[in-house]
Amino acid sequence: LQHNLLNKTRTMKLLSIATALLSTGAALGFAPAPMGASRVATSLSAGTEELYIDMERRNIMNLILVGSAGVTIAGLGLPYVYFFLPPSAGGGGGGVTAKDALGNDLFAKEYIESKKVGDRSLAQGLKGDATYLIVKDDKTLETYGLNAVCTHLGCVVPWSAPNNKFMCPCHGSQYAPTGAVVRGPAPLPLALAHCETAEDGKILFSTWSETDFRTGANPWWK
Repeated sequence: LQHNLLNKTRTMKLLSIATALLSTGAALGFAPAPMGASRVATSLSAGTEELYIDMERRNIMNLILVGSAGVTIAGLGLPYVYFFLPPSAGGGGGGVTAKDALGNDLFAKEYIESKKVGDRSLAQGLKGDATYLIVKDDKTLETYGLNAVCTHLGCVVPWSAPNNKFMCPCHGSQYAPTGAVVRGPAPLPLALAHCETAEDGKILFSTWSETDFRTGANPWWK
């Protein structure tokens, strides 16, 4: 009898312990999370969102900076590119249309009517260089134009009608009516360009690549 009472007592203790453990587990399962853990989770979430926003803003700023730099470089670089490109051709034969100081195309008929025999006036020629158009005695245009840039140091050489020659005011170089050197320090004659009239009446310049008739040598400006 005593032995049976001891067994029952042990069984009751074990049941009490098991019940207490189950109650504690249930309570912990439904208990709210600790305040510290909640704050950490909220902080991490906010930090992640802030990092995402910062990265997005950074990407936008980078795109703006790259775009601005591209526009600036293009604005600075294109004029240099255009400078080295030859002017657009006009008329037939692949020549460049002669233009006046205002950039207007020159037409042979009107030009010759406005000039005297022997006139040597400037027009915009190849690469935009100042080039002399020459009116011959028969009131036609000479078949060549003369580049007005002095071969000494690059001054524009004016035509002196009273002296019947080109006279550079910078260092005293002088050229014959054909552009040949008659007095230094210029080492070379004025560059030549072919001059012709297109079918539409415009005056055209084109590159002179054959022998220089004044020197019998190959053109130095090639």
